[in-house]
Amino acid sequence: MAGSVGEWQQVRRKKGARRSRGPDRHGRSEADDTVDVDSLRDRVTAAMTELRCEDFCQVWAELLAGCLAEDSERVHPPQDRAMPTPELDCVCYGLGSFSSCVASRFQLALLLLLLDKLQIPPWRCCVFDPVFSPAEGAVLQGLGLTVLTENEEGKRLAARPTLFYLIHCGKALYNNLLWRNWSTETLPHLSILGNSFRGIQERMLDRVLRRDYSYIAAAVGACEETVLSPPSTRFLDVFNDTALLRFPPTHLATLPPHIWANPPEPKYQHCEDLEIIQVESGGDTGVKRMG
Repeated sequence: MAGSVGEWQQVRRKKGARRSRGPDRHGRSEADDTVDVDSLRDRVTAAMTELRCEDFCQVWAELLAGCLAEDSERVHPPQDRAMPTPELDCVCYGLGSFSSCVASRFQLALLLLLLDKLQIPPWRCCVFDPVFSPAEGAVLQGLGLTVLTENEEGKRLAARPTLFYLIHCGKALYNNLLWRNWSTETLPHLSILGNSFRGIQERMLDRVLRRDYSYIAAAVGACEETVLSPPSTRFLDVFNDTALLRFPPTHLATLPPHIWANPPEPKYQHCEDLEIIQVESGGDTGVKRMG
């Protein structure tokens, strides 16, 4: 990544480099690599200012803060208050190219506002997307976020309470995340701000969902899903179908005991459009965003 924390610089194309005529397969053109870092950060700041004026943004932030406080109460009831409350981590996958995509820029702006509302230090938030240009990486690092360099395919173990910010990410990413944390001890650590699992269930044939995304199929009936209020018309496409997903132990207890034994890693052998770029697929890394 170009730049370091707190360091802003202009990222330029090397002299004589070929000029691209259009976007690559990730939707990013070569011109994105020439974005001025200061200008890009100003655009992100402007997006944050706009969102602060939106009623839905404040409602979502307060609801999220309240729900996460409830989760903390479950882990540390009043009689255990002497124990320290675990700090919350945050992971963001599939943000997209926020220098060229307005929707991605507003999704980044909301992430930054939520981190502030939830009092999560920026360095405790890890972000990854293969489409990030050097300028975008420099902006994210300058904002204090931790930019990952390796594709995890969503297979990150939540060793402690973690908010996963997965707006408009593909089903395989959610499925991989569930698989990696598939136990009654670990799933309660997850809070997911992303696509509604019930919405995914309604849009797919049940047999296909169970065959290709078995962990979503199993979890949909045992998670606590809070559908977020629709945003204003202007931001409807940016934040549509968004819900907060949590996994209370009491809900997980309703699943049959055998479902937890030796969970197989997802393979996606029958998926034509996987919506995720896997590590072994030619060395490119990352996630695809849903439309």
